[in-house]
Amino acid sequence: MVLAAGESSRMGEAKQLLRLNGGTLLERVIDTVESSGVDDIVVVLGHRANEILATIAAKKLRTIVNDAYREGMGTSLRAGISVLPPETDAALIVLADQPFVRPETLQLLMEQYRNSGAQIVIPMYKGFRGNPVLLDRSVFPEVMALEGDIGCRAVFGNHLEGIVKTPVEDVGILLDLDSQEDLRRLANFADVGAQEQALLRPADLEGREIPQPDSSEHRGLVIVGREPVGRAIAKIAKWMNFTVTVVDPLATLAEVPEADRVLHSLNFSELPPYLSRYVVVASRGRFDEEAVEQALRSASAYVGLVANRKRVQEIRRSLESKFRKTESLAKVHAPAGLDIGARTPEEIALSIMAQIVAESRKPSLLRQSDA
Repeated sequence: MVLAAGESSRMGEAKQLLRLNGGTLLERVIDTVESSGVDDIVVVLGHRANEILATIAAKKLRTIVNDAYREGMGTSLRAGISVLPPETDAALIVLADQPFVRPETLQLLMEQYRNSGAQIVIPMYKGFRGNPVLLDRSVFPEVMALEGDIGCRAVFGNHLEGIVKTPVEDVGILLDLDSQEDLRRLANFADVGAQEQALLRPADLEGREIPQPDSSEHRGLVIVGREPVGRAIAKIAKWMNFTVTVVDPLATLAEVPEADRVLHSLNFSELPPYLSRYVVVASRGRFDEEAVEQALRSASAYVGLVANRKRVQEIRRSLESKFRKTESLAKVHAPAGLDIGARTPEEIALSIMAQIVAESRKPSLLRQSDA
């Protein structure tokens, strides 16, 4: 099921009709799905449906127009599920703005589904969660109940035991085209197909050397995500003499010059042994659950999550099933930051850094550092 109904407001023009390697963006995505060997393809249209339909009329697929597409992704998921054949075992939910996913990746997800009996299969690249996802028909009723601008992730929390996370060697699962900046940044990647080095070379994988801790005052701040809040936190933290590491699969040092290093894998074991480590997850919902779990398992002194309250509840439910110790979950501050009425990224960053300072001054943490 290919979701292609959105307005592309950030792009400024219909993403589905953008030209890429001799065809439209949507045509490239459909070609990938066809090559994977799925049994049936359903494309959900909305914005400029008739114009987009004309570009894919020759394809062997079925389409449905979601008239309520302005209400968000949940309506497109419902529309697509509603027309799946009754004998459908499972559905791959593919996004029309992710043209770099490989057919082999879709095949691997389907194979994993058949071998594991999972309800949900999620691809993972170097620890980062991506798309598309595969849903067993047993979760279709919950998808049909979705409302507004929410996606498949909304049902994950109800099926923690039924989720299988599958490692893939395909950075395309993380690459979506949301803006003109994305389009420019990934132009070279499109030219050479799925060669990851075309994208990762300018990302400066080596980063900078991190000074090793040499005193009890050494503090390391790990920021997961390269969104505006995370960049604002990095600026304040550097001024306060924290050693700053940004964890994101695609970030560059040019984007976060305050960082001492950019880590392109979600693997905290690659971080230096800070005497005090503080973690802020500010990834706008991307791989946030995995990042919080990694932070807790790596004995971080503070874990802050920037998220809305609904997402916080989902992650807390997941953590409670994995961490039985109350003291571990007590380290998670969600939503992160002191309540100062913060609204802008800079104000939110200030509230979070103030909370980190407050936590670092607690007697229990000071005794831990002394030890």
